[in-house]
Amino acid sequence: MDVKPTLFFFSQRRRIKTVESDSDQWPAGKSNGAGAGDVLEDDPIGKLKVFVYEMPRKYNLNLLAKDSRCLHHMFAAEIFMHQFLLTSPIRTLNPEEADWFYTPAYTTCDLTPQGFPLPFRAPRIMRSAVRYIAETWPYWNRTDGADHFFLAPHDFGACFHYQEERAVERGILPVLRRATLVQTFGQRNHPCLQDGSITIPPYANPRKMEAHLINPATPRSIFVYFRGLFYDMGNDPEGGYYARGARAAVWENFKDNPLFDISTEHPATYYEDMQRAIFCLCPLGWAPWSPRLVEAVVFGCIPVIIADDIVLPFSDAIPWNDIGVFVAEDDVPKLDTILSSIPLDAVIHKQRLLASPAMKQAVLFHQPARPGDAFTQILNGLARKLPHRKGVFLEEGEKGIDWNQGLESDLKPW
Repeated sequence: MDVKPTLFFFSQRRRIKTVESDSDQWPAGKSNGAGAGDVLEDDPIGKLKVFVYEMPRKYNLNLLAKDSRCLHHMFAAEIFMHQFLLTSPIRTLNPEEADWFYTPAYTTCDLTPQGFPLPFRAPRIMRSAVRYIAETWPYWNRTDGADHFFLAPHDFGACFHYQEERAVERGILPVLRRATLVQTFGQRNHPCLQDGSITIPPYANPRKMEAHLINPATPRSIFVYFRGLFYDMGNDPEGGYYARGARAAVWENFKDNPLFDISTEHPATYYEDMQRAIFCLCPLGWAPWSPRLVEAVVFGCIPVIIADDIVLPFSDAIPWNDIGVFVAEDDVPKLDTILSSIPLDAVIHKQRLLASPAMKQAVLFHQPARPGDAFTQILNGLARKLPHRKGVFLEEGEKGIDWNQGLESDLKPW
């Protein structure tokens, strides 16, 4: 695009001020934000080698053939990561020289009629897959999986359930407790996030978003924007449990505030509207993460993150404190004051960083992959964990996995 994006801010007196940015909204290539994107543009090639296990089709391709919805939902990173690795230059066909081992099991691809992963099937798929590689190759048994990584893009990661209470009850699947988990869920001091995990963005279709780009000079005339549920009427009609009450508080406090464009309706202009907004609310739901964070970054809308203790994607590379605004769940009733009190120069700084191509690329799973995208960030995260810590290999006689540990329902065959 030849037109420079214009950055807008609604002042407390509701006057619009403008300043031109120095970057296009959607180009590929290097960042030109001051100091932004330096780590994001690291190249992992030559820093690690990954061996991809060849699994029976029942663990991946048959599930995908049965239900192609897996390619389009927010959990699809596990499928696209597999496809990416098969042709990546970091792949090695010699397991003896591998730094990491990857098991392509599509645990989010066994779906309900409504399109949600079946929580009782996912752990069985994963246990079966781990058992298969442990019985077929020697590499798992050398470390009990400490040099293996797994994609776990469920609501609560490798706890494999969409309801937090049930996820905590299960805990991280015992067979994965020495492995590195690459998952969308991240919350500090939570039993479903183990040390050493890599938190990633959920999948949001890059081509779909690119098709909705508008002229970057369009004024950002919406102060605060949000579309989504405030109450889960089927499971929590009072709103006290769903989103820990934060979404209900947004609605009750700001439904009549003219600066807040919030609704449960999801218009056809949703993506266009985000590009007209200054702040986009990214509150927790049943889980702390959602694709809204990705959409906000891509469309240059400052994400307002309302999820206490959240661990954000690639937090060792993306400067979330610089590009977003964090609001404590208890402070939601003061949201209007908090946002309107942010100095204009701080808003402009965040918008300029968000305009950086490196920021946008880092949260997207492109097909085919692009330099600096989410695939690159995952590999960089794995590379930064090398060399493996001392003691990664089990000593002779050291006890390995107890295959009978876990919930009785998870031990059933798949």
